Amino acid sequence: MKNCEYQQIDPQALPTPTPTPPPHHGKDTEKKKEPRRPRRKWEVFPGKNRFYCDGRIIVARQSGVLPLTLGLILVTSGLFFIFDCPFLVKHLTSCIPVIGGVLFVFVLITLLQTSFTDPGILPRATPDEAADIEKQIDNTGNTSYRPPPRTKEVLINQQVVKLKYCFTCKMFRPPRTSHCSLCDNCVERFDHHCPWVGNCVGKRNYRFFYTFIVSLSFLTAFIFGCVTTHLALRAQGGKGLVFALQESPGSAVELVICFFSVWSILGLSGFHTYLVASNLTTNEDIKGSWSGKSGEDVTNPYSQKNIFINCCSVLCAPMPPSLIDRRGFLPTDESAQTGSADIELPTLAAKSEINVTEPESVPPCVSDHPVLTHCSLCGVSLCLRPSTNTRRRSVWTLLCPALAD
Repeated sequence: MKNCEYQQIDPQALPTPTPTPPPHHGKDTEKKKEPRRPRRKWEVFPGKNRFYCDGRIIVARQSGVLPLTLGLILVTSGLFFIFDCPFLVKHLTSCIPVIGGVLFVFVLITLLQTSFTDPGILPRATPDEAADIEKQIDNTGNTSYRPPPRTKEVLINQQVVKLKYCFTCKMFRPPRTSHCSLCDNCVERFDHHCPWVGNCVGKRNYRFFYTFIVSLSFLTAFIFGCVTTHLALRAQGGKGLVFALQESPGSAVELVICFFSVWSILGLSGFHTYLVASNLTTNEDIKGSWSGKSGEDVTNPYSQKNIFINCCSVLCAPMPPSLIDRRGFLPTDESAQTGSADIELPTLAAKSEINVTEPESVPPCVSDHPVLTHCSLCGVSLCLRPSTNTRRRSVWTLLCPALAD
């Protein structure tokens, strides 16, 4: 394959290319360019999320435990309705399947709402917004990069709260906001990332998560009590537990699943009930943000000093709108830029076969600036710039879009 050589040229000496009209082969062979389909914002969303139903459903990319959660709920409830309900309706009351059905439907709805709802993702800063923050860098003439201040201080209910700078989203995080490393998003009122529901838990879906774990604890305890009663009634008359399990083998599976899960679910429900009553998040409780562990005299500035008001503010406050507008359309210019990445470039030589000649007589004072070159193979004018780590060795980095990965 022919090697691609680059030579340093004068930018002002480049001839202005004259556009050549496309060849006309007759009206029958002319192909009209089809208008590009407008792209929605979820198609170019930078976070690690998956979207379904044209952006209406959002889940985390790592949501492999969610099917297990659904499977355990469906299997346990299905065995309960098949093996236990007919016997309990006959010997006790017909209200048992009704109560079990209501709890099952409520658990399923709240689980899907928690998993498929935007948890409160904050959109990343636009280039203009990020440039405004970058202006905070001290411009002393030093070419080395100096990051902007990592924190700001604001006053909330007479309590100083520090706002941290997110280098991924290019913004200062609002109060109670944290960046989820699994979803790669800043989430407002971030509680935690729950793999069992396959999503982050934040400001917009915490009420669904809380009602899910509370209703699941009631459902698990209800099924566990009904299964125990069922087996006890079958074992009456000296028949024994073995006979009861042989008569209803599905009850044994329910008994094992409920016995090992009811304690953790009840404990989780109690812990989050404490958080709701205190207007805290799991993230704040683990870090001890308002517990005074660091020796500072701090109090929770978000607590209303009243359990009832805290519960209402967390669970009954109006649902805030989603800020990422995932089903909105991209502007025409941004859509064209994102769509240009789909255009196939001509096949060029491999990077290992490309010879790049180092520009001669580069003055030391301008060694940090790109040098304009011209590709003899593809006819593209491009720039070479010195590598920042090996600048003194005169090793040059190729900036050619056609050869990029």
